[in-house]
Amino acid sequence: MTDANTTPANTTPFDRRMLESLVCPVTQATLTYDAEKMELISKPAHLAFPIRDGIPIMLVSEARQVE
Repeated sequence: MTDANTTPANTTPFDRRMLESLVCPVTQATLTYDAEKMELISKPAHLAFPIRDGIPIMLVSEARQVE
């Protein structure tokens, strides 16, 4: 698992302060940051939104289903 001070290879760090202002576009629920997978997780919507080059992609069409 990646800690808060390191990032996986070939990625731009995600500003965790941004997480406080982002919500799920489907449910408006708060999101959980998964540093290892570089995703923002919406548990109520069962969706994982990717983070690419440090930018969260908050499009449902780009999200993957999670359990």
